[in-house]
Amino acid sequence: MGDATRMTVGDRRRWMAAVAAGGAVAAATSKASPPREPGRLPPRDMNPHEALEFLQAGNARFVAGKSAAPNRDIERLREVAPRQAPFAAFLGCADSRVPIEIVFDQGFGDLFVTRIAGNVAATENIASLEFATHVLGAKVLYVLGHTSCGAVSAAAKAEPVPGQISALFQLIRPAVRAAKGDENVAIQENVRLQAQTLVEASTVISALVAAGKVLVAGGIFDLQTGKVEPVEIG
Repeated sequence: MGDATRMTVGDRRRWMAAVAAGGAVAAATSKASPPREPGRLPPRDMNPHEALEFLQAGNARFVAGKSAAPNRDIERLREVAPRQAPFAAFLGCADSRVPIEIVFDQGFGDLFVTRIAGNVAATENIASLEFATHVLGAKVLYVLGHTSCGAVSAAAKAEPVPGQISALFQLIRPAVRAAKGDENVAIQENVRLQAQTLVEASTVISALVAAGKVLVAGGIFDLQTGKVEPVEIG
């Protein structure tokens, strides 16, 4: 090999570094997340009914095992870091089996979630949901209960319990009485009761509902099927 074509040690090192860098880029590209499918990001101009349908579509994907898992990457987190604008707000149960963003196939910045055992409309939760709707602009206010709810079951039994757990019972007992001993019915009645309380106890929320800016909805998450069955709020 002539001197003109012979690679020096430095040349070989630079060539090998370039090849390694190119391979790393190719590997990173191959592992990159596929483009999000159209329609999976919440449109900013949705009205309350469209926002509710968007939630229902997300739950349908979850049930079918076809979750898109949108808005769950670091880029989305950085996008919403300066300001949040959730399209829906939730009053849900604190139960570890009911992760609301996963249930409705949403991600960072999409949902404003408050969770408390028995999904009860306690004062602090109402205040948080006023903030979510009046200040942040959430268009759906959703009360989500679930099957096999321990808080409803405990309220129905009304047995002595330690600490402050029984403080929740007084907020659930009216639903238990309305259900006449049927625990599944009590869970539905509790969703209905807490949704009504949110509107009746808050002049902020009631005004938004009256103006058609917020839609109050409710549902029961089935721990066996993953489906959220709507509850008529009335």
